[in-house]
Amino acid sequence: MSDRKPRLSILDQSPIREGGTPAQAIAETRELARLADSLGYHRYWLAEHHASEAFAGAAPEILIGRIAAETEHIRVGSGGVMLSHYAPFKVAEQFRMLATLFPDRIDLGVGRAPGADPLGSAALQSGPQAWAGEAFPELVADLSGFVRNRLVPGHRFGALVAQPAGPSQPEFWVLGSGGDSASVAASLGCPYVFAHFIRPEAAEEAVARYRAEFRPGVLAAPRVALAVFAVAAESADEARHLALTRDLWVLRIRARQTIPFPDPVRAAQLVAEASPDDIAAARRRHIAGTADQVKGQMDALAARLGADELLVVSITYDFAARKRCYRLIAEAYGLSAGGGAMR
Repeated sequence: MSDRKPRLSILDQSPIREGGTPAQAIAETRELARLADSLGYHRYWLAEHHASEAFAGAAPEILIGRIAAETEHIRVGSGGVMLSHYAPFKVAEQFRMLATLFPDRIDLGVGRAPGADPLGSAALQSGPQAWAGEAFPELVADLSGFVRNRLVPGHRFGALVAQPAGPSQPEFWVLGSGGDSASVAASLGCPYVFAHFIRPEAAEEAVARYRAEFRPGVLAAPRVALAVFAVAAESADEARHLALTRDLWVLRIRARQTIPFPDPVRAAQLVAEASPDDIAAARRRHIAGTADQVKGQMDALAARLGADELLVVSITYDFAARKRCYRLIAEAYGLSAGGGAMR
C-alpha cells in the first residue's frame, strides 16, 4: 500500500465511433490533447493500432509531433510503439528528433504486442521474417542504448550514433500486460506501465515481479504507472450508460469480432443478450461513476499497487461526453493548467 498521490495522464487510442470516420477520430485526438494541456494533465500518450475498424492511430510517431506543436506544457509520447515491427535504430532516430524539436516533453513507450491481426502483422514485416516475441528483450535493450547513445561495450552497432545527437532525449518506458514485459523493464531499470484496462487480473503479479527483479539502469529506483479505463459523468447511472459503448466492444473482441465503437443505446440491447459471466468480465476492465467515485477507485488501485502515475483511457460514443469525462476527473484531482495536481 502507498499513500503517495499519483500523477494523472491520458492514454488516447484515437477511437472510431460507429458511423464516424478515422479522420474524425484523429481530429478529436488533437482537440482532446489541447484540452488535456489546458486542464493540467501530466502527459498525453498515443496508441498504435494497424488496419483497425476501431482505432485510427496507426502512426504515433507522426501524431506526437503534431500534438506537441499544438500544446504547451503537457508531455507527449507513445503508448506505445509496437517494437516487433521496427528496427530499434530507426525508432531511436525518430524519437531523438522529436525530443530535439520539443525538449523535455517527449516520451517513448514501447510494447511487445503487434497492435494488428496476423494479416496486418505480416504486412508490417520489414523483411522475410518478423521479429519473434523472444527477441523483444534484446530489441528493447538496443533501443534504450540507441536513445541514450549508451550501447553495451562491444555491441556490433557501437560505432553508430542516433541523430540528432545532443542532450535532448525522450523519456523511455516499457509497456505491458504481463510478467514478461515487467521483467524486461526491470532488467533495464526502466519505468513500467501496466495495461490494467486490458488485463486487470494480472496487475498485482506483474507489478510485484517488476519491483522484485528491478536493477538500477535508466532509473535508480522502480517507477510504476497504470493505464486504467475510466468513465466519469454527473451521475453514476449516466457513467454506466456511457460505458456500455466499450462493454459491447470488449464483448465483441472476446468473440474475435472487431467493430467501431457503438451508440450506448444500441449497445445496451446487445450487452443484455450476453451471458452474465461475460458481462462481468468486460466490466472488470473499467471504472465508471461520478468523478468522486472514479477518483476513489483509481486512488485505491494506485495505493494498492504503489503506482506513481495513472494514465486514464476513456472512450464514449459522444465526443462531448468524453471531453466532459476528462474535465470532471481533472476537477476531482484539482489539476491546474501547467502545474498538474494542486497541493
